[in-house]
Amino acid sequence: MLVHDNTLISLDLIEKDFVCNLSACKGACCVEGESGAPLDEGEIKIIADNINKIKPYMTSQALELLDEKGFWEKDTDGDLVTNCLDGKACIFAITEGDVYKCSIEKAYNAGDINYKKPISCHLYPVRLAKVGEYQALNYSKWEVCDPACKLGESLKVPVFKFLKEALVRKFGDSWFEGLEEIAGEYLSHNS
Repeated sequence: MLVHDNTLISLDLIEKDFVCNLSACKGACCVEGESGAPLDEGEIKIIADNINKIKPYMTSQALELLDEKGFWEKDTDGDLVTNCLDGKACIFAITEGDVYKCSIEKAYNAGDINYKKPISCHLYPVRLAKVGEYQALNYSKWEVCDPACKLGESLKVPVFKFLKEALVRKFGDSWFEGLEEIAGEYLSHNS
């Protein structure tokens, strides 16, 4: 782990390569896993404030679940997460052809809202965890992302560079610039 400002960064973010390959994985992270996408309380408010603009992009089954249970819940660990249809697909998952995408992001891309999607989704395959006073950034290795790892390796794109937009969104430009500097120093000493 590397320490940078108030964060602990897994070396995997620098040492491993990753470029999302939707044509290969089909957006499996939107429909597989133990629970929905992690949310924080601020995101629940943002989504709630924008839900009427997101609804037109949601599936009919998702709209039924939304009416019955809302869009979020606490999972078995007590974490705030998106609700899932039949314990699988995120309530906001939609299909375009044979690929799962996000109805929140669809509303964002259409210019209907100014919130892209939950930060946990934007940062994937990185997961955040609180460790004392620090925010830990851990690389979550999952076989559905094997095509993304292979594509990242072929293009030589480290995880943190692939996630630049999401990391800047979460931590800011200067934090990311600091990470780039730390990564450069680390790689020059460990190559």
